[in-house]
Amino acid sequence: MQPPGIILYLLPLFQPLPNTLSTQIPPARSTGLFRRKSLDDILHNPPADADGHGHGGGLARHLTVRDLTALGIAAVIGAGIFSTIGNASHDGGPAVSLLFVFTAIACAFSALCYAQFAATIPVSGSAYTYAYASFGELAAWIIGWALIMEYAVGNIVVAISWSDYFTGLLSGVGLDLPVWLTMGMQSAHKYHNEVLALMQAGKPLTEASPAQLEGYKAWAAAPELGGGLRLVLDLPAGLITLAITALVYVGIKESKNASNLLVALKLVVVAVVILVGAFYVQPENWSPFAPNGIGGVLKGVSAVFFAYIGFDAISTTAEECKNPQRDLPRAMIYALIICTILYVIITLVLTGMVNYKELAVGDPLAYVFNKVGVKWLGGVVAVSAVLAMASVLLVFQIGQPRIWMTMSRDGLLPPVFSRVHPRFHTPSFSTIVTGFCVGVPAMLLNMDLVIDLTSIGTLFAFALVCGGILIIDPLGQSDARFKVPYINGQFLVPLVLLVGAVLLAVYNQAGIKEFTAALGSGYEEARHYIPMLVFFGFCLGLAWLSFRKRLSLLPVLGLLTNLYLMTQLGINNWLLFFGWLIIGLALYFNYGYKHSKLGLKKAA
Repeated sequence: MQPPGIILYLLPLFQPLPNTLSTQIPPARSTGLFRRKSLDDILHNPPADADGHGHGGGLARHLTVRDLTALGIAAVIGAGIFSTIGNASHDGGPAVSLLFVFTAIACAFSALCYAQFAATIPVSGSAYTYAYASFGELAAWIIGWALIMEYAVGNIVVAISWSDYFTGLLSGVGLDLPVWLTMGMQSAHKYHNEVLALMQAGKPLTEASPAQLEGYKAWAAAPELGGGLRLVLDLPAGLITLAITALVYVGIKESKNASNLLVALKLVVVAVVILVGAFYVQPENWSPFAPNGIGGVLKGVSAVFFAYIGFDAISTTAEECKNPQRDLPRAMIYALIICTILYVIITLVLTGMVNYKELAVGDPLAYVFNKVGVKWLGGVVAVSAVLAMASVLLVFQIGQPRIWMTMSRDGLLPPVFSRVHPRFHTPSFSTIVTGFCVGVPAMLLNMDLVIDLTSIGTLFAFALVCGGILIIDPLGQSDARFKVPYINGQFLVPLVLLVGAVLLAVYNQAGIKEFTAALGSGYEEARHYIPMLVFFGFCLGLAWLSFRKRLSLLPVLGLLTNLYLMTQLGINNWLLFFGWLIIGLALYFNYGYKHSKLGLKKAA
C-alpha cells in the first residue's frame, strides 16, 4: 500500500510548469514540513569542490569510475547469485531469466534518475540528499530512515548468512567451532525450549528438526551467565562485521582496494561456473520455459529484486570520487549492465544443468555441480560465496555511515554523527555506530528478517528518486552533466498502461480470478490486495498527469515499476514498514525538526 504521504510529495507536479529552462532544483523553502534546501546550500554544507576535501577534516577523493563500478558489482553480486537465485528458479523455471531482465529494466529507470541527481548534486547522502532537494525535509528524513533497512538491517542478514557459509566451509575441511559460538542466543534459547516441550510431551527427539536439535545442543553446552542465560553468540558474524568496519574506518582508499580484489575473484569464479556449466547444459531442461506461468515467475520478484539491491550504494560516496558528476552516472549504468548479463547467463546455466524443481536449495551453484559430479567446483563456489558476502558487507558498511553523516550535517541527527577523522578522512563516529548496530544483533539475534522487508525500503527510495526527477526536471531541460533522456510521455504513458492491462487480461486470467475472488470474500482476504488497488489508482492519476504535463517517460516508468514491485511484497511487510516509519517519525519530531539547520536558519 503506497503511503498516503507520497501524494503530498508529488503535489508540485500539479503546479503550472515554469516558462524558464531553470528546472534543476525547485526554489528553496525554509518553513514547514516540506522545507527544501537550495542547490547552493547543499553544495556548500560542506563544500563539494575537490579542494575542500582531503584537507582540514574533509573526506578524501580517491575513487575513479573503475573503483565505483567495482563497488556496484561488489554490492550486487552477493547473496542473489549464490542463494536466492535458486528459490526464484524453482518457482518460475527457466523463465526467471526474463524476470532478471524485467527487474534490471526497472532498476535501470531508477539508475538513470540516480545518475542525474548525482551529476546535479555531487554530495554524499544518496536518495536522502536528492529527496531534500526535491520533496523537502520530511520526505528526506523518511528516505534516510528507510535506507537503514537497506544498509544496516540488511547487513545484519548478510553477516549471519556469511557466518553460515563460513562455518560450513570450515566444517568441510574438518574444523568445527563449538556450536554455541555459531548461532545467536535468541535462536538457541528458542530451539532449546521447543525441544524441551517435545520431551515433556513424551515425544521422541526424532520429531525435532535438525535446527532445533542444534539449538538445543548449543544452549546445553554453552557457559552459564546467570539469571537463566547462557553465552551463545554467532562469533563469526561479529568478527567479520568488526573486520569490515575496521577496514571502512581506516580509509576509502583501503576499502576500494579490498573491494577491487574481491570483485576480481568473484568475477573469475562466475566466469568459470558459466564456462564449465555450459558443457553440462541439457536443453530439454528448458522446456517448459515457464512451467508455472506468469504467476510463478512473478513469485520470485522479491528475491530477484533483492539480488539487485546495492547498485545505488555507490552514490553515497560522491564526496570521495575524483570526478563524481562524470563517474557516478557511468559506474551505476556499467555495474547494472554487467550484473544483469551475469544473472541471466547463470540462471540459464542453472536451469539447463538440472530440472528447475531441484533448485529450492540455499546453495544452488554448489548443488548443481555436486549433482553432475564436478565436486571440486562446488568447493570453489563455497569459497567464493564467502568472499561475495564479505564484499556486500563492505559496500553497505561504507554507505550507511555516509548517510548518517549527511543527515547530521543538516541537523537532523546529533553533530557527532558528522565527525570526520582527521587522519583517515572517514566519518569515524558514524562508522563505529554502524559496526555496533550490525555486529551486536548479528551475534545475538536470529534475524528472521524477510528479504521483502529489506526490499520495500529500497523500492520506496527508488520510487521517490524517480518522482524527484519528475519534480526537478519534468521536461528534460536540465543543464546537468548527465540527465535522463527526455521522451514525451503525454501519449506513451497511457498507451503503455493500456497495453499492460490488455496483456494482464490475456495472459494472467488465473491471477485476475484470484484477485476478484479475494475482493468478494471479506476483509481478511481482500486486505492483501489493498496495495494493488492503490497502485491501480496511482496509475490512473499518473497517466492523467503525464497527459496534461508532458512528463518525461523514463522517470514515470521507473516510478510505476518500483511501486508495482512494492505491491508484490505482501500486506504484512507493508505493516512492518509503516511501523518502522512511525518510529522514525517519532525521532524526527522529537529531535530532527527542532534542530534542523534549515529551520534554525529561517528562525535566525
